[in-house]
Amino acid sequence: SAGMDPYPTKVDRDMTVAEFLADFANLESASNPESKKEIALAGRIMSMRGHGAIIFADIFDGTGRVQTLIQKGELSDEQFELFVNAVDQGDFISAKGTAFTTQRGAQSLQVKSWTMASKSLNALPSEWYGLKDEEARYRERYVDILLNQELRDTFIRRSKFWNTIRTFLLDQDFIEVETPVLESEPGGADARPFMTHHNALDIDIFLRISAGELWQKRLLVAGFPKVFEIGRIFRNEGMSAEHAQDYTQLEFYQAFSDYNEGMKMIQSLYQKIATDVYGTTKFSIRGFDIDLADEWTTVDYCDIIEKTYGINPLTATDEEAADAAEKAGVEIDKGAPNKARIIDTLWKQIRKTLSGPAFLIGVPAYLEPLAKRSATNREVVERFQVLLAGSEMGKGFSELNEPLDQEERFAGQQAMRDAGDDEAQRMDEDYVHALEYGMPPAFGFGVSERLFSFLENKSIREAQLFPLLRPKNSPSTSQENSPKK
Repeated sequence: SAGMDPYPTKVDRDMTVAEFLADFANLESASNPESKKEIALAGRIMSMRGHGAIIFADIFDGTGRVQTLIQKGELSDEQFELFVNAVDQGDFISAKGTAFTTQRGAQSLQVKSWTMASKSLNALPSEWYGLKDEEARYRERYVDILLNQELRDTFIRRSKFWNTIRTFLLDQDFIEVETPVLESEPGGADARPFMTHHNALDIDIFLRISAGELWQKRLLVAGFPKVFEIGRIFRNEGMSAEHAQDYTQLEFYQAFSDYNEGMKMIQSLYQKIATDVYGTTKFSIRGFDIDLADEWTTVDYCDIIEKTYGINPLTATDEEAADAAEKAGVEIDKGAPNKARIIDTLWKQIRKTLSGPAFLIGVPAYLEPLAKRSATNREVVERFQVLLAGSEMGKGFSELNEPLDQEERFAGQQAMRDAGDDEAQRMDEDYVHALEYGMPPAFGFGVSERLFSFLENKSIREAQLFPLLRPKNSPSTSQENSPKK
């Protein structure tokens, strides 16, 4: 009714708040106040204080925060009264005025005129209290980020984390590729996929469970020597502090290399991430103190399991593995009681105690259908996993490029699926066919955003911008899982 559009298409803005503060001395330096250049700033009002003839309003534009002074007599009576009666914390405004320093030394903008940039209809929570309820924080993530500078900094570091990785690879002449997200056969990992239906082709398809592993290796067949992808993957599995259902993953493949060269490369990459993103190699993560600049030790999978549980993972039977688990009090998933899953569960109990940084090596071939067998022991593969703070933070191996061996191992995985293990990999005849054309010896590696969440010492959900939530009015987990009447 005052004639001011509450949602204009564009407002005056001469510079960012950060630029205003950086050039503040020059902007304030004019000896004659009447000759000072008026500057237009725009941003959200984060706090307001004062009453009567003077109001202080702090505005934030994403680059910085500055105090503005709205004072009767410095702008028209109509504009002052409209500000008092119609402007609230949370509103976006454009304010035009001159730079000045208050008696308390605060760099400020003395407002001469203002206009609404976008009217807020919901009151922001107090900056002091913020959002405390976890559900509310995730559901209104935009408000949580707005009020929490530490959280905002987390996502700035997240961007730098992925761009550090990207730059590291591009500097070594890798090319970035994009591979299919929708697949007729999900492959490249042991995981339960999401399934949907493709209407145009009238086929069931899956969301990918790896960042294009089998596709990228087809590109090695095609003659590309170094490829990588940073992309979203999807796994229809449980949720925990370390596990999400959709998350970002890096995978890369380098021809004419092996996992020994790969370990050196990954150690260098992780140290670069630490120094470029965090400025340190030392971290406290979930009760472990870790220095990525320390020597990275190696842990032999079969040796440590035999020392801990008294069984050899290479020769033990299903029954012996189950007995070892029972004696150790380790609960096994009843849906897949085969040796591979039991041994892997036993290993995960040991893993929780290891600080790292370290490389896990010597993994049995039956646990890794895509890695090349060791030249000295065909029962194990040339695979390593990065161990940090009791968890696995990346996996790499000398890639299996023998088509007959690959077909045989896919068949073993398919037999496990047929026996009830829905995380075992599927037979992929098209990929085997590609290998029959010849793939060079190669090293491949993958790591997910779990590494970022660990370096932040946060849960993976807390380190995601918008973690998946139930619809606001959906039944609770307990209601959904209660017996049907």
